[in-house]
Amino acid sequence: MEAWITNMMDEFGYVGIFLLIALENIFPPIPSEVILTFGGFMTTSSDLSVLGVIIVSTLGSVFGAIALYGIGRLLDVERLEIIIEKWGHILRLTKKDLHKGNDWFNKYGVWTVFFCRLIPLIRSLISIPAGMSHMNIGLFLLFTTIGTLIWNTILVNVGAAVGASWETIVGYMDVYSNIVYAILAVLIILFVILFIKKRLAKQ
Repeated sequence: MEAWITNMMDEFGYVGIFLLIALENIFPPIPSEVILTFGGFMTTSSDLSVLGVIIVSTLGSVFGAIALYGIGRLLDVERLEIIIEKWGHILRLTKKDLHKGNDWFNKYGVWTVFFCRLIPLIRSLISIPAGMSHMNIGLFLLFTTIGTLIWNTILVNVGAAVGASWETIVGYMDVYSNIVYAILAVLIILFVILFIKKRLAKQ
């Protein structure tokens, strides 16, 4: 995948970066770390500029985020209520659980969107619950843009600074991503255990 990404950026420049970053937001397994650090490196060996790469990558990120936000709007709370009413007993979920989660996102969603833009994988997927909770689109775009701009600026500048050694940075980012994934896995397991215990206690 890495070779395909770099070849596309080599061939299409800014347009390639925009399309890849937009796709990365919709399909998280595509690593933004490779796109951004290689994009930074390209500014040292092509007509691309650091500012230009940051701008088009941020526009691509926002475009992809809007697409996932739209998907979240289609999966709104009302639709999920129907699904839970029919199938919730299998997962031991109730409408009350759904509304608790939605209320939490309505309260902390703005900052959640911002900080999650700095976390691999979640940085893309967070757009879906934002859409589901009908988060104000203006605030969503504002905090998505700010968080994404920070992420993109750091990685593009690092890629430009290390030049041909950009792959070394990708290696470090892989370690960071793996640590984040491990923490998320532990948190999910703990959540499931606590959820099951709570349900058993009620029974």
